Amino acid sequence: MSARKSVVRFLARAAMVVGTIFLITVLLTAMPGHNAPSVQAVGPQDQQGGSQSSSPSQEMPGLDHSRTPMDADEKDNEKAAVTEMGHLHGGGPHMHLTKMRARNSTDVQRANEIVTQLRAGIEKYKDYHFALSDGYHIFLPNIPQPEYHFTSYKNGFMAAMRFDPSQPTSLLYRKTADGYKLVGAMYTLPKGASEEQLNERVPLSIALWHLHTNLCMPPEAERQTADWSKFGLKGSIATQEACDDAGGKFHPSIFGWMAHVYPYEDSLDKIFAMHHHD
Repeated sequence: MSARKSVVRFLARAAMVVGTIFLITVLLTAMPGHNAPSVQAVGPQDQQGGSQSSSPSQEMPGLDHSRTPMDADEKDNEKAAVTEMGHLHGGGPHMHLTKMRARNSTDVQRANEIVTQLRAGIEKYKDYHFALSDGYHIFLPNIPQPEYHFTSYKNGFMAAMRFDPSQPTSLLYRKTADGYKLVGAMYTLPKGASEEQLNERVPLSIALWHLHTNLCMPPEAERQTADWSKFGLKGSIATQEACDDAGGKFHPSIFGWMAHVYPYEDSLDKIFAMHHHD
């Protein structure tokens, strides 16, 4: 083999390696709530119910925990969001909701098509073991939550570029005595998406897309003793200025746009509700 061909082959292989690394990096960073963190980080849940710890024996069987390391601040941001988002039932300083538009027959038809495709796409995941084996990962399994997000990082990455109703970013499960019960799914778009882009996915006359906003986290060294009535997604601090005055770190928004869908309910209002109807 000539020296020229050897050099060309070497450069081609190097380009493939660099391309693969780049694709994986984009995949992880594009997903809202990518990197499932360990649960030693301190947040409001710890202040109220004691510290939550994680060990292999406590995790769900078959769950792959290999992730790119996160810094402590990002871990706390995600934990604060997940432990509190279940208690946010409407608009406010920490949640931005899209405005409901006037409903029309075209939107209703589109919504029904989405529900039909979603039901068909997630039917097999009624057995949560299939979700785990198919690449879905439980987000913060040891933190008590109204609904547990089983997230597909591949689907989340692809959702930024195209919409397939049968392949949601996350599956929503209720915890049961012997595992998990599938109740719904979640679609996502990056936080920079416009309302028109959201409307093209799931009509704004049908669903409320939401974005978690204005998060102020206390200094890392003070999180064990922080006043969580001021910090976090339920805290009173909701502006950059107030957060700076409190010595915290302000995040205008976290994760990305989300829309919940509960396809086993009996009306569009319940199917596209913010929270599952008990």
